[in-house]
Amino acid sequence: MRAEPGEPLRARARVLENRREGPSHLRLRLAVPGFGGFSPGQFAMLSPGPLTPSRDPLLPRPMAIYRCEGEGAPDPVVEILYKVHGRGTAALAAAREGEVLGLVGPLGRGFPLPAEGEGAILVGGGTGIASLLELARRAAARGPVEVLLGARAESELMGLGDFEALDLALHVATEDGSRGRRGRVTALLPDALARAPGAAVYACGPTPMMRVAAERAAAAGRPVRASLENPMACGFGVCLGCAAPLRGGGFALVCRDGPVFDAAAVDWDRMA
Repeated sequence: MRAEPGEPLRARARVLENRREGPSHLRLRLAVPGFGGFSPGQFAMLSPGPLTPSRDPLLPRPMAIYRCEGEGAPDPVVEILYKVHGRGTAALAAAREGEVLGLVGPLGRGFPLPAEGEGAILVGGGTGIASLLELARRAAARGPVEVLLGARAESELMGLGDFEALDLALHVATEDGSRGRRGRVTALLPDALARAPGAAVYACGPTPMMRVAAERAAAAGRPVRASLENPMACGFGVCLGCAAPLRGGGFALVCRDGPVFDAAAVDWDRMA
């Protein structure tokens, strides 16, 4: 059975490729029967072990959906870019061609696309870059787009070649100066705001990076959409592990109410 566009499904995803592309990040390509497509910014829960008896039964891990090829085909290919930073992602990195992983998705609320003719500035840092490729592609069909990407070093810039292939205005910052401007990606934002008056800002990356991006954009009177990366165990709002504090009081669940939020609604002072 094929899911409707954007409708989550529970599937047995077959590994087509799991290729290392940097010192700690990989590109995972999965054939997912019935996958009906996704909105930019949505994610999937990937089970790194339960369907393979030789692995430990770990909780699923939330992974941004990077892109999808062959929507409408029997087995669309879902692509994930991820970084190894713990036991679960290490298990994912060990997956080999032909093995089967559990996948539930797409989940969450993605980025709203800009209006026709409206500009967009995308700010991505670290693994947050993986949430922005499809947004960049779709936003470019509506108006001018600038993409700002940052990482500690050139070797850690995830998906750089894919963004270059979109033929957009692309600017890069690395903390060690190995590619683009030396420093953090938020240092690129003031110039981008000046070049694109009226453009909305979209951000995904480490919490401190998103906070700075939100503050600088808000000071320029620009709306900001930020995709939060809180840890989660279920993806459906049951475990309550991904609660994010709101400026007006209370909490929202990143998996159910996000991961994309109006940055002005987030209480950045209380974000872990």
